[in-house]
Amino acid sequence: MGKQLLIKPEKCLGCRTCELVCSFGHNGAFNPRFANVSVMSYEEAAISIPVMCMQCEDPCCLEVCPVGAISRDDKDAVVINGEKCIGCKMCMNACPLGNIGFNTERRQVHKCDLCGGEPKCAEFCPTEAITYEDPEEGIDRRRAVADHFKDVFGEEAKA
Repeated sequence: MGKQLLIKPEKCLGCRTCELVCSFGHNGAFNPRFANVSVMSYEEAAISIPVMCMQCEDPCCLEVCPVGAISRDDKDAVVINGEKCIGCKMCMNACPLGNIGFNTERRQVHKCDLCGGEPKCAEFCPTEAITYEDPEEGIDRRRAVADHFKDVFGEEAKA
């Protein structure tokens, strides 16, 4: 399995830097409305969560596109070819997570494309709430933390 964007909501400050660098990188302007990531803030819970395309293993958006504008690139990211996109929004309706947006100026859909393998949202996130890493490494790190707590508290780690 390749690298993935990993989200750690507990680290998110809600600064929206990810939205700004994404919109600038893809559109040349600081306009979060056209970013491929959105920060959802939940005031009552006092948390913010960056939300973007999860690069599904079996993407519904790719399956429903009537003109074949959605495909996988060489980094295994699900990407949209803007020259082929007709703006029908079928992919938006098919995405179970709602992580595809619509650019009203271009009349085309847009979503996270992992910035060609160097996602700017992860690169510029000041708290590392968004990281781009091998998910297996994250599992090993969580397992190490669990083992540490087991040693500290003298209890068996629960799976």
